[in-house]
Amino acid sequence: MDRKWKVVVTDWEYTDLRYEEQVLENERITLVPAQCRTEEEVIAACWDADAVINQYAPLSRRVIEGLERCQVITRYGVGVNTVDLQAATEKGICVANVPDYCMDEVADHALALLLAWTRKIVVAHQAVQNGNWDFKVTQPITRLRGRTLGLVGFGKIPQALAQKVKPLGLNVIAHDPYVPQSVAAELGVQLATLEELCERADIVSVHAPLTDSTKGMMGARQFAAMKKEAIIINTSRGPVIDEQALIYALQSGKIAGAALDVVEQEPITPESPLVGMDNVILTPHVAWYSEEAAAEMRAKAAMGVADVLLHGEFPKYLVNKEVMERVRLRESISAERYAALV
Repeated sequence: MDRKWKVVVTDWEYTDLRYEEQVLENERITLVPAQCRTEEEVIAACWDADAVINQYAPLSRRVIEGLERCQVITRYGVGVNTVDLQAATEKGICVANVPDYCMDEVADHALALLLAWTRKIVVAHQAVQNGNWDFKVTQPITRLRGRTLGLVGFGKIPQALAQKVKPLGLNVIAHDPYVPQSVAAELGVQLATLEELCERADIVSVHAPLTDSTKGMMGARQFAAMKKEAIIINTSRGPVIDEQALIYALQSGKIAGAALDVVEQEPITPESPLVGMDNVILTPHVAWYSEEAAAEMRAKAAMGVADVLLHGEFPKYLVNKEVMERVRLRESISAERYAALV
C-alpha cells in the first residue's frame, strides 16, 4: 500500500493524544489532530480520512455523505448521538463506541449524588461555610434503609449501582423493556413499567441512553406520578429528561429535588433556573471520569480504528450492526488486544 491511512481526531479535550498515538503507532497510519466544532470544519478535516475518532463534533448526514474514504468512525464514550448512524450504515461505515470504560465511575457517581442529596451534604457544607453550625438546616432527613430506588434503564451501569446500594438496605426496582426478568431476578431487582416505577420509587436514577424513543421520556406525566418527597438523579444524558418539566416539578413542589450530572445544554448557562436552586445538586458531566477510565476510553476508541484498518475486522464494539451486510470484514477476534489496554 503506497498511500498511508489518514485517521482524523475531530475534537478532544485532553492535553495530548498519547494513548491514541500508542495504539495507532504504525508506519501505515498518519494520525491527524483537529479541533472541529461545525459541520464545515469536520468536512474540511475529514473528507479524505480513512477513519475518524470523534468526541462532540457533529457527524451529521451531510458530513458523512462527504466522507470519500472513511471505513470506520469511533466515538469517545458510550453515546453515539453525535453520529448519524443511518447515514453511516448507508455509506458502509462502521460506527463503534466504548461502552464499558466507566461502569464503576458512573455507578459510583450516581451513588455519591444519592447520598449527597438524601443526607443533605451540600446544604450542610454551605451552612458551615457561612458560619452556621446547626444540624437543623438539613431538616428533614429521613432514613435511607427501606426506601426504594427506581432505575430507569438497567444496563451494565445501573446493574452495578443496584449491587452497590444493596448493603445500604435499599429496595431496587428497574424499568428496561430490553432486559429479561431473569437478569433482574439474579440481582434481586424487580422489573416494573415506567409508570409503576415513578409511583413507587423514593429515588429515581436515570441511566437510559439518548435515542429518539428516550428523549424526554422523563417528563411532566412522570413527575406528576412521583411522590412529593422523591428525588431524581441523572448521570446518563440531559435530554432524556424534559428539562422544562423538571424545572416546573421542582419549583411547584411536585418532587423534592434533583441531582444532575448532565443537562439539556452543556455547559449549563448561569441563567438556567436549575442554577442556584436549593433543592438541586449539579456536577459538570464528570460521572464518567477517573484517570484510569479516561485512558481506557481513549485507547479503546483508537483500537476500534485499528480493528478495521490494521486487522481487517469489524470493531469489537460495533454499534450499527446492520453495516455488516454491506462491508466485507472478519468477525472481531480482538479480545486479547483489548485486554492488554486495561
